[in-house]
Amino acid sequence: MSDTYTFARLILLVAVVLLVALLSNRLTERIKIPAPLLVLVAAAVAVKAAPELHEPEQLVERLVTVALICVLFSGGLNIGWSRVRSAAGPIAMTGVLGTFLTAAAAAAFIHYAFGLSWYLALLVATAISPTDPAVVFSVLGQREVEGRSGTILEGESGANDPVGIALMASLITAHGLSAGAFAHVAGEFLLQMGVGAAVGVLGGRLLLWFIRAVPLPSEGLYPLRTLACAFILFGTATLAHGSGFLAVFIAGILLGDERAPYKREIELFHSALASLGEIVAFIVLGLTVDLDELGHPDVWGPGLVIGTVLAVVIRPVFVGLCLIPARLKPNERNFVLFAGLKGAVPILLGGFILASHVDDAARLYGIVVIVVAFSVLVQGSLVPTVAGWLNVPMRVTTPKPWALGVRMTVEPENIHRLTVVAGAYADGRRVDDMPKLPENAWISLLVRDSQPIRVRGNTRLQAGDQVLITAEADRDRDLAAIFTGVVRDA
Repeated sequence: MSDTYTFARLILLVAVVLLVALLSNRLTERIKIPAPLLVLVAAAVAVKAAPELHEPEQLVERLVTVALICVLFSGGLNIGWSRVRSAAGPIAMTGVLGTFLTAAAAAAFIHYAFGLSWYLALLVATAISPTDPAVVFSVLGQREVEGRSGTILEGESGANDPVGIALMASLITAHGLSAGAFAHVAGEFLLQMGVGAAVGVLGGRLLLWFIRAVPLPSEGLYPLRTLACAFILFGTATLAHGSGFLAVFIAGILLGDERAPYKREIELFHSALASLGEIVAFIVLGLTVDLDELGHPDVWGPGLVIGTVLAVVIRPVFVGLCLIPARLKPNERNFVLFAGLKGAVPILLGGFILASHVDDAARLYGIVVIVVAFSVLVQGSLVPTVAGWLNVPMRVTTPKPWALGVRMTVEPENIHRLTVVAGAYADGRRVDDMPKLPENAWISLLVRDSQPIRVRGNTRLQAGDQVLITAEADRDRDLAAIFTGVVRDA
């Protein structure tokens, strides 16, 4: 019975911690500090008060890896290929080249400013290079950045997380810097990116076919199947010496825009799982933080300086160079550069440094934690204010707890669901004044501001309207061009 009571107490503790973490989002709406930071600090304080809560490094790494798989797959689903394609160049430039330039510039600064060896400086710089837009959007609350700037922020993070992890893994296995080590790092990095991308593209296509071709006896099993397949892709890519994180992110992107049975249920499940994964990641990472170590001046001092220089100088200069071809408006470009906040991945990469047992590993890990805390606390609290100063276009995303729909046994090929995009052909036009609308096509349902609108000939469409259109199945491209301005591949 004692084991039963012990296990019950453990379940109670975990449930209370999870509930408090979920409710902390309500608090962050007022104080503008992301919930992940509150969870991280709470976990660090808890392990200080009860040292037995400290988790083994290997277990932490595995739990965070599982959490990141969920976060990246859900992130890919939310972005979708149509959005990525509209900003593919900037995402690739900032996610890959921007990560390398940030790591190189930060390593040079750390080396000359604090006297660390080039190898240790590069390890710390690589750890703090990836960004986390989930932290940004938790600060913004129910406001979502419109246009390509929001897509670039999300896409950059999804791309630079696998890049940062692959680069860190390559550096640690190289055990130092030399001509041979650089060749090893370059070869290992290219192998991980190439294999990861290939597995992601092929796996995403196979997953879509699998979902469509193989029915399951219950709708609750469909999200579980996609979760299992995401883990299969991660494992396959990793065993083939590729980036499993890149593979699941790409697979999610390819699945994001496609029609599939129970697609809405799949998206909601993975969105909830990603939110849980973010909480779990920060909790277990917080259990690795030594508050005594963070209190040393040679830890928090360099951490604050590095965080400031990274936010004010390095990212604006070097990632800014990568954004030049994107031709964003100055206010949107400046917001993207300011909102590159740090999150769970930099702390995970700091954990890699700690596990590698390099010289002064505990101090280096503490510096990484301070940089992340500075980024989230100082930059994060200023993100809404800066967005207002820059007049960054946003839309309010109020929760929609009620849904209206019908179930069908076969795919409704003649039904098309689209959202009117600002500046598209349909934006601002009356329903009876749309000569480009395909023959025998009509708008059967229009939802505006979460309310169904009766469709008449004089109804004028607006950006953000959700429309359900009855038309021939092969008119996807024509309808996409009219309502979204994005023509999908056949």
